[in-house]
Amino acid sequence: MNRYMLILFIGTFFTAFSQLLLKQSANKKYSHPIFEYLNWHVITAYGIFGGVLLLNTYAFTHVDMKYGSVIDTFSYVFVMLLSFFILKERFTRGKIIGNLIIISGIFIYTLG
Repeated sequence: MNRYMLILFIGTFFTAFSQLLLKQSANKKYSHPIFEYLNWHVITAYGIFGGVLLLNTYAFTHVDMKYGSVIDTFSYVFVMLLSFFILKERFTRGKIIGNLIIISGIFIYTLG
């Protein structure tokens, strides 16, 4: 794995983290509808999305697109793990099977 693929992989983790921030924001009640969009969870999450977009644009100048799309699928695994550890969500059979299929697909694609 070269450093540009590592940048994509780290960006995938931060994308999952920002999705977690958006979910935390969605689970709260606000006094006014505008605060559903103007709070630190949402602003930080979209800031992270913007930063990841810039990093991905830079990294894709040095990585084949076929590898980037595979690395990007790790965001589903990261979302499941972060939701378990931070939001205390339970693993369901469907989540586990879905993530095992994703991981299997990644291994089959990279080995084949």
